[in-house]
Amino acid sequence: MQAKAFNFIPLKVSSPVIKQLPPVHAISIPDRARGDISIAKVPSQEVSSSTQDEKITAYWDYQFLFVSQRTETVNPVSLRIVEGSIPLDFPLGTYYLTGPGLFKDDHGSTVHPLDGHGYLRAFTINGAKNEVTFMARYIKTKAQVEEHDHKTGEWRFTHRGPFSVLKNGKKIGNTKVQKNVANTCVLSWGERLFCLWEGGAPYEIESSSLDTLGKFDLMIDSVDNGSSTPSTKECYEKKGGVDLLDLAASILKPILYGVFKMPPKRLLSHYKIDAPRKRLLMMSCNAEDMLLPRSTFTFYEYDSSFKILQQQEFIIPEHLMIHDWAFTDSHYILFGNRIKLDILGSMTAVCGFTPMITALSVNPSKSTSPIYLLPRFPEHEGGRDWKVPIEAPSQMWVLHVGNAFEEKDGNGNKQIQIQASGCSYKWFNFQKLFGYDWQSGRLDPSMMNVGKGENKMLPQLIQVSIDMDVSGNCEKCCVNPVNDEWDKATDFPVINQAFGGSNNTYVYAATSLGGRRELPNFPFDTVVKFDTVKNSTQTWSVGTRRFIGEPIFVSKGSHEDDGYLLVVEYAVSEQRCYLVILDAKKIGETNAVVARLEVPKSLTFPLGFHGFWAAADSKM
Repeated sequence: MQAKAFNFIPLKVSSPVIKQLPPVHAISIPDRARGDISIAKVPSQEVSSSTQDEKITAYWDYQFLFVSQRTETVNPVSLRIVEGSIPLDFPLGTYYLTGPGLFKDDHGSTVHPLDGHGYLRAFTINGAKNEVTFMARYIKTKAQVEEHDHKTGEWRFTHRGPFSVLKNGKKIGNTKVQKNVANTCVLSWGERLFCLWEGGAPYEIESSSLDTLGKFDLMIDSVDNGSSTPSTKECYEKKGGVDLLDLAASILKPILYGVFKMPPKRLLSHYKIDAPRKRLLMMSCNAEDMLLPRSTFTFYEYDSSFKILQQQEFIIPEHLMIHDWAFTDSHYILFGNRIKLDILGSMTAVCGFTPMITALSVNPSKSTSPIYLLPRFPEHEGGRDWKVPIEAPSQMWVLHVGNAFEEKDGNGNKQIQIQASGCSYKWFNFQKLFGYDWQSGRLDPSMMNVGKGENKMLPQLIQVSIDMDVSGNCEKCCVNPVNDEWDKATDFPVINQAFGGSNNTYVYAATSLGGRRELPNFPFDTVVKFDTVKNSTQTWSVGTRRFIGEPIFVSKGSHEDDGYLLVVEYAVSEQRCYLVILDAKKIGETNAVVARLEVPKSLTFPLGFHGFWAAADSKM
């Protein structure tokens, strides 16, 4: 196998910004409703030229990106247009954005952003009326109802969450770890709306009021309708008639399911939509496999009525963690992020002294990254042994997938292309995502930022090319940047959803141009448009002391880039949010902004994770 490696540069983390701040700034994450912002000594709007002031400003700008918002907007609020206007040809629909809304309770405990209660934001856009209305509600998960007193408005965290440790609450013996916060992804499918989390069933939301309807167990509800018989594909061998992993699993299951209340199958928050087939694709993994050197993955395909059309299970003899994945016409594609069990960390985590995630760490034992090509349709499995991964020639931790597709030549040879964001194993750290320090309960932006010349440790947009012969044997695997000259930290790749699973030219993502010395890589401040055919990039940036989240593409025509991009601008210098509409064709030009709308300051919300555009006439 010939291979071209995409090299990541070794990391040299600078000393934490937090430790360099004066004591007055060393407080926990602010909370709008409790007035922490007003009493904090925040630097002025102008960035000082002194290094110390610049560090302080950067620190506070980062904190304001994760300020709790306790206020819910039950009735739609019309947003003020501060620039441009809504185009008449803008499709009628709603942009849903989910993410954490609360990071601090009323009793001294803070939580990691990944453990923050889900806060659903909805922007309904009407071009004919030149109007955008805004609503925001908390998802009433079981944990949210328990931790929030709706009469007094008081919050008291009782669940640890996988990434957090409570400062003021039950620590030792606290088995409330499985905190389904429904804060990661949002999905509109079959005229129903869902908010998803990485470790539990989705919560269904009433789309017009954003009321929480309750859990919707896709796996149970779908299997029970009798439309499919699950098929199992095993790839591990039993030793001496007894499988030691099965034995270990039988010991773990009563503990995980009974004591820690984890569901037997952990549904991933990232889903895929096969637009030509009008199918929703989802994936789950077994809870006990998080602690075992094997991985069990089950794939489900649904029609618009949530009838299961296909279900397959694959057992892989590696300890893997999957957050996002890909599909083509023939395959489910898994980038195998290798992990391992930390014995000491697992002991302290179970006892409640450290977060549960400390039981796991990355496993850099191999210099390559496994890519599993799992047959999507058994009847088209072909001659290749799916149990053998393709080893990509780079040690990369894949975060998010933009797209994947496959093409055949006249001789039956196949090429698979995958566009994704990946970072180095040396940078990725379970315990320091978003710079959260569980011991102090503070956010340290230095974790997410490294010095010049070290950018390739951070997430970058990559393109994986796999060449296979007519029998399915891999002849070559290459990992390259999507653009040869682009080395900026980049994540949240998105495309025109109609081109999912097929050959696409354009990829949009969030990035940072590196203009700030103390925050050169994250948070992101720029939308970048990649042209994979011309090998070119165009960018649009929000400006000084302003950040963005994930861009979302809204199609209005048949051409791939004929549409608009939606992105939220977090103006931390003003403590305000804006919805920005960009012309996808004009990224890189001075007139890229079509409209900019202001969210009322009292409703400013923290950084969101993933969004979804639901057109009003969508029948999927």
